[in-house]
Amino acid sequence: MLASGLRFALQLAAHAERRLSIVTFHRVLPAPDPLLPFEPDVAAFDTQLAWLDSAFRIVPLPEAVARLAAGTLPPRALCLTFDDGYRNNLECALPVLRKYGAPATVFVNTAYLGGGMMWNDQLIEAVRAWPGRTIDLGAQGAGSFEITDDRASVATRVLDALKYLSCDERARLAASLHRSSGSTVNDLMMTPAEVRTMHDAGITIGAHTHSHPILARLDPAAAREEIALNQRLLGDICGTPITCFAYPNGRPGRDYDERHVAILKDLGFEAAVTTAPGTAGRGADPLQLPRFTPWDRSESRYLLRMMQNYFRQPETIGGIPRAA
Repeated sequence: MLASGLRFALQLAAHAERRLSIVTFHRVLPAPDPLLPFEPDVAAFDTQLAWLDSAFRIVPLPEAVARLAAGTLPPRALCLTFDDGYRNNLECALPVLRKYGAPATVFVNTAYLGGGMMWNDQLIEAVRAWPGRTIDLGAQGAGSFEITDDRASVATRVLDALKYLSCDERARLAASLHRSSGSTVNDLMMTPAEVRTMHDAGITIGAHTHSHPILARLDPAAAREEIALNQRLLGDICGTPITCFAYPNGRPGRDYDERHVAILKDLGFEAAVTTAPGTAGRGADPLQLPRFTPWDRSESRYLLRMMQNYFRQPETIGGIPRAA
């Protein structure tokens, strides 16, 4: 039973300015995984979706953006989004989405479709299978990491150490560590045919760059090619224009800037999402929409976190508001 304070917050949101909440997911796992503690399994995702469905009006992202601009957004409107293009979005998430009749957007990197692995997943699987007691990245200036029983924490520290290396160096090191670990996990992403299956099931397919670089680390021409190639390949797969985008990493001012917003506008994108928390009100930049992910384990805490986020002003680039 929801606490009275949470009920009041929900009622207040229903009568306040119509704002758009967007929730981020990546994977939905067939079973809990200690190395992926913040990724829900099917049962947890079903529970979270039930909570969201009870408190919010879940709408497709393209419709929500159009209605936000027109001032016709329904009370407590919410969009569901998934990043990267994992196969378990099809196998595990889609059946739950269908159960609730919930629309969603899946942002797909095209470089890894049909057998590839993203660098961060290579590192996680390398830590999972690492046979020794230490991962030594001192030669790369990233330090040394002792393997402990808490391998999830080790994986997080290795990821953080390599995240802002150049794309080529990061990919080289991740692939090398994955090989050295002896891991046999090497196929986590959808195939092009599976992306088309998601599209045909009514899921909005969005762009997320070709190989998931941090755009601010690229020269403008390379950033544009990453975005345009991804958009073109996904358009060919789905047979429809791709007009939604998610910035990799997505932190305003650090991972993308005004140049990348301008590239999206020039390429015809109509909506783009960041990883800045908060919600979007009327007049928000549709190419810089905030997203939020609560991790709480109880319904009251989960929805209270969503309500706290509802009234938070997001950080953006080149506009107002830009909260720290």
